[in-house]
Amino acid sequence: MNRIIRPAVSADMETVGRLGAILVKAHHDFDQKRFLPPTEGTPEGYSSFLRRQLSNEKVIILVAEIDGVVAGYSYAGLEGTDWMSLRGPAGVIYDILVDSNFRRQGVGMQLLQAMLEVLSSRGTEQVVLSTADRNEEAQRLFERAGFRRTMIEMTKEL
Repeated sequence: MNRIIRPAVSADMETVGRLGAILVKAHHDFDQKRFLPPTEGTPEGYSSFLRRQLSNEKVIILVAEIDGVVAGYSYAGLEGTDWMSLRGPAGVIYDILVDSNFRRQGVGMQLLQAMLEVLSSRGTEQVVLSTADRNEEAQRLFERAGFRRTMIEMTKEL
């Protein structure tokens, strides 16, 4: 099995858009009032959004490729001081997702470690991320990688 983690390219975006739609659906399934519902246009919308992000020098998108198939992706950015979040400059991991056909093979951890290496190589000293409260599997992955809990988001509909 040939497995590599590499920077994403435009040709990956159709698959990454499909994976992003899975992420949207999973979050919506966790909490339908908080997260956007997936639609027929979600894969294309997500793909188009991330394709535009490829040209942003402060954005990193990595893909995990197994035997020529994109099995997962990670999307992060380099951000400056954020007074709303009360934090200094940081790498922010926005997404990490592995296709269900490739889970439980260490792909998620490989994507996460590769992203941490890229962020570190760009001078990042702190990395933050958010995860859905009910996404316990992702939380375990992040804790195994050394992340600690620091914030709790709360939502109320008016």
